[in-house]
Amino acid sequence: MGIAEQATTDPCTDEDVVTQVLEGETAFFEVLMRRYNQRLYRILRCILSDDAEVEDVMQEAYVRAYLHLAELKGRKKFSQWLTRIAIREALARKERDGRFEPLDDIAGPQGDSRIRLVSTAPNPEEYASTCEAGTLLEAAITALPEKLRTVIMMRDIEGMSVEETAGCVGISKMNVKVRLHRARALVRRELYARVRAQSLAAFSFLGSRCDRIVEAVLDRIARLENNKAVAASPAK
Repeated sequence: MGIAEQATTDPCTDEDVVTQVLEGETAFFEVLMRRYNQRLYRILRCILSDDAEVEDVMQEAYVRAYLHLAELKGRKKFSQWLTRIAIREALARKERDGRFEPLDDIAGPQGDSRIRLVSTAPNPEEYASTCEAGTLLEAAITALPEKLRTVIMMRDIEGMSVEETAGCVGISKMNVKVRLHRARALVRRELYARVRAQSLAAFSFLGSRCDRIVEAVLDRIARLENNKAVAASPAK
């Protein structure tokens, strides 16, 4: 069985794979990447609008996670830890580029009435006759404010728990629930009911794109390991 297949069929937990990597089986890091490529892409796409930038942040997140795996061992859940690393990297980039939007509460004195979709495109009902359900859902979610977009992606598309979402985003569980409620209210109920069953088809990150990320990260890891070996070898 190839490592790409093992990522989806192997019953080993993330912790088991981390242990193997820490014991020197660095190639098994690919299992973790293939397990979480889809999740990271979907979440980062809520923060960064450029696909190339999203892929770059994914690479950075994986390399950072690899370099600090020993710090994780037995202390944190890998999936939440990795997601948090990726979100922090994405937000740091936005801040450096002057596009930073703090992940704090967005409620104003008038509550939800002040929240508006950023898109000026036709409403979901007008799209319904010509667009596929997955495309409709992508458009509706993309139009949400970033804070709401990230939470609805984690909870409703990725199926993450309230606790895990709160830990990744760095807000309280109550804020997660509030944001999710607002996001669902903005994504029209009819649209949401129509496409929810097909939501896994949205924001896909499969095939060659997935392979490209895996290959790039494994190449960087190989260079890191080679540099460590050179540095550790006795001078002649």
